[in-house]
Amino acid sequence: MLLKKPSAAPGWFRTKLLSLIFLLAGGLVILRLFNWQVIRGEELQRAGSLQQKSSKSQGASRGSILASDGFPLAVSSAGWVVWADPREIENPKSIAEKLAPLILEKETETEEEATISAQMTDKQKEELANERLNSEKSRLFDQLSKKGAWVPLKHKINIDTKKKIQDLNIAGINFDPEERRTYPEASMAAHILGFVGKDEAGEDKGYFGLEGKYDMALSGVGGEKSWERDALGNPILGGLSRRIEALDGVDLKTHIDRTIQYLTEKHLKSGLEKYGASSGSITIMRPQDGAILAQSALPDYSPNNFYQYKGELYVNPVISQTFEPGSIFKVIVVAAALDSGAVTLEDRCGQCSGPVKIGQYTIRTWDGKYYPEITPAEIIQHSDNTGMVWIAQRLGADKLYDYLSSFGIGSLSGIDLQGETTASLRKKGKWGDIDLATTSFGQGIAVTPIQMVRAVGVIANKGKLSTPQVVEKVVGKGWEEKVKPQVLKEIISQESAQEVTGMMINAVANGEAKWAVPKGYSIAGKTGTAQIPIAGHYDPTKTNASFIGFAPADNPQFVMMVTLHQPTSSPWAAETAAPLWFNVARDLFIYLGVQPSNND
Repeated sequence: MLLKKPSAAPGWFRTKLLSLIFLLAGGLVILRLFNWQVIRGEELQRAGSLQQKSSKSQGASRGSILASDGFPLAVSSAGWVVWADPREIENPKSIAEKLAPLILEKETETEEEATISAQMTDKQKEELANERLNSEKSRLFDQLSKKGAWVPLKHKINIDTKKKIQDLNIAGINFDPEERRTYPEASMAAHILGFVGKDEAGEDKGYFGLEGKYDMALSGVGGEKSWERDALGNPILGGLSRRIEALDGVDLKTHIDRTIQYLTEKHLKSGLEKYGASSGSITIMRPQDGAILAQSALPDYSPNNFYQYKGELYVNPVISQTFEPGSIFKVIVVAAALDSGAVTLEDRCGQCSGPVKIGQYTIRTWDGKYYPEITPAEIIQHSDNTGMVWIAQRLGADKLYDYLSSFGIGSLSGIDLQGETTASLRKKGKWGDIDLATTSFGQGIAVTPIQMVRAVGVIANKGKLSTPQVVEKVVGKGWEEKVKPQVLKEIISQESAQEVTGMMINAVANGEAKWAVPKGYSIAGKTGTAQIPIAGHYDPTKTNASFIGFAPADNPQFVMMVTLHQPTSSPWAAETAAPLWFNVARDLFIYLGVQPSNND
């Protein structure tokens, strides 16, 4: 039997198959290398560079806000973020129970919270404290139970809290430096300062007041340090490194006088309590250059823990809330009429013997008394509405519009605080007879307190308009730059300003509030009692009371405005806002060294 030789085909096939496999594999390698080196070369080079490089950002220190004497009103101090590495946390529940009492720092109570707390029993207070503690324990347990290597537990803790946590020696609990924004004077000048919160990206950001207006300048520019590292993550000796230094924020030195600010806040608080007002404000400006020496508004808040207060309290009513000014507006209208020549000091009102009819409306005086043939000075003294209608009619709507615009009514004052708003003037040429009449005595027109301070500042500053200004100078490392005051063109003549000043002196000396005037001082001022518009009509019982004036009248060191919203002890400004103004002025005269000019 003959044996067949085995076929060589299978061996040949295997050789061909292996060759094909190697060929395909080689092609795939070449394609992959082509993809890496050509198509994705730049991308992978960047990725490799990032793996080989380490970097660390360096935050800039936020600048301080200083009072006129250099004392810090807002300053950045050392703080820390306490964070956990959950991979090292063995018992989240136990650790949460240890940390909660320390992290749940006692915050300052708001006035509303203090009132509620005063009405609670000891047992209710204890139950509330336990509820807050349990809530914090639950929050911390959730954080400690998360996956990851870095979980924040509490931002901006102080040195005392940091030390207490460190003393617990808990593995996995760490700290990173993080600036704390603090306000040494608590709620003083809160509406001027604003506060620092977080933006959508979780970064510090200034809101409202100076913090908001100058946020970029105060924040500075962060830096960065980068270096090359080896496969183990260690820095490569002699490797490439780069350092970009952080540029710290600038400091702002303000015109705010701490003593004057303290006085205004003290008197405003007592005034609200004495006269039963729901809110109020006091603004004090130097008329020659617009420097804001003090500005307070109540109710307010503490920037240190702003998050405990309602959002509407952040808004500065002096620059952001409009109101109908009432009779304080009369001095602006009279100034316009005198400057234009529409009336003179010797002119006499021929329609002031009784109410004035304008279409379907009847204009009456506030007290039902009428004075035939009175002069412009007597109109201001008696705060006579019918006389103001006569003056406005002599002036005319178009000229009145032009003057009001020049005084800054209907436009932003330009004060260097975030959040200013305004109400527009009725369009020129669209004024009806009743619009002209009511505007003459400050109804049917809306202003902010800062606009009124600026406008009356024109009279105090011999006819020239100044822009309100909080910041005196910007200070950096080794340099400083003074913020130049903006004194604009002459609005009325010096002679007209002197004439209106004389009227205002007479109104203080012989007006309804003369009983409260400090003896021996020459003060130019005007009261204002305005009804509050509600749903298309005026509330018959509620008013806004205000007083605006300057002193000493012949050489003013300040213009001051006091507003009280809905005082309940009396609706009249002569019995509320005016005496409050004079009380503040008495302290200002002593502090500023203003001597009485006579012995009356």
